[in-house]
Amino acid sequence: MPTKKRVFTSERVVLDGEIRPAAIVTEGGKIHSVVPRSDLSTVTSGDTEVIDVGRNVIMPGIVDAHVHVNEPGRTSWEGYYTATRAAAAGGVTTIVDMPLNSIPSTVTLDAFKEKVRAAEHQCHIDVAFWGGIVPNNERQLVPMLNAGVVGFKCFLIHSGVDDFPHVERADLEKAFKVLQGTDGTVLFHAEVDCDCGGGGSGHKEAYQTFLESRPAKMEEEAIKLVCEMCLKYRIKCHIVHLSAASALPLIIDAKRQGAPLTVETCHHYLTLESETVPQGNTLYKCCPPIREKKNQDILWDALKDGSIDMVVSDHSPCTPNLKILDKGDFMAAWGGIASVQFGPSLFWTHCGKHDMNIFDMVKLMTTNTAKLASLDDRKGKLKPGFDTDLMIWDPDQMYEVRAWTVAK
Repeated sequence: MPTKKRVFTSERVVLDGEIRPAAIVTEGGKIHSVVPRSDLSTVTSGDTEVIDVGRNVIMPGIVDAHVHVNEPGRTSWEGYYTATRAAAAGGVTTIVDMPLNSIPSTVTLDAFKEKVRAAEHQCHIDVAFWGGIVPNNERQLVPMLNAGVVGFKCFLIHSGVDDFPHVERADLEKAFKVLQGTDGTVLFHAEVDCDCGGGGSGHKEAYQTFLESRPAKMEEEAIKLVCEMCLKYRIKCHIVHLSAASALPLIIDAKRQGAPLTVETCHHYLTLESETVPQGNTLYKCCPPIREKKNQDILWDALKDGSIDMVVSDHSPCTPNLKILDKGDFMAAWGGIASVQFGPSLFWTHCGKHDMNIFDMVKLMTTNTAKLASLDDRKGKLKPGFDTDLMIWDPDQMYEVRAWTVAK
């Protein structure tokens, strides 16, 4: 059967650095053409479905390049059906799934195939996949890349799960030599164990105790290594979930020297401050940690001047018992924040406070994230030939997020 032509039209469509009335003609999941709204009649016929959203904004769908789905193996934490449905509700049309905390971790070709099988027939949006670098899996990297993974993540510190061990410099040397000449990008969880003067000996219910156990120096020392490896091998490197603003000079200097280096930060670092984390509320625990308000302000400045390239969710859910809310123990609770559906709303809510706009949102959450995941030939823009991934929303509408539970 022929695919049905649909036309999406609005008074406010984000195109080529401006917002203007337009109609987006789509067919077979692709954008066929974009025409002025005044020309709507010229692209419609009797069998065309016209979806007129009035003054709601149409922009490219969000590409969230940092999401932990955890299926197979830990589907009770999060599975593809629920993760992609939540993402769609928040305007996210593509996620890139991390290689952990699924079982098995995506560190071999067979494990990647198993993950793809687990995702089949469950996804409400598009899903791409990161592979992983762990000790002694360097021979698996090119086969995974050829099979479709878009790059590889590694940890420079314990990942939180034993089935995804962290790497040392020697492991990176092996992996980087194998990846030279490929399009593979290496993502780093950039914290290292070091003699950094970290505390963590106070009350376990106090957030400050946890914060002192993960000082900014841990990120700084890790990022020194990332920059060194990136400059040495000239392989695309990416720092995930930057928390410590004090590491920005290292990143800026490496980029100035020509390092193919990018960096992301997350919604929780841009909206939450350590000073206001409630006593014992371990829902706020993540690694690296949420830091002080003054640190947050510098992260926003770095987004504005381009030192930070993108914003993602780092959606990292778990079962409620792993947060140990009954004890409020920050040191023992699972570290991760689940918020994939709230990212666009959180970012937009704070944009005005930091002199940023919809164009910044598109750049930081669609264009640059699509490029990171090598999807920028089909996602991140509203132009002919690209996927029909649209986020349709009202920037002026207010809503309140409320907790709810399912009745037993």
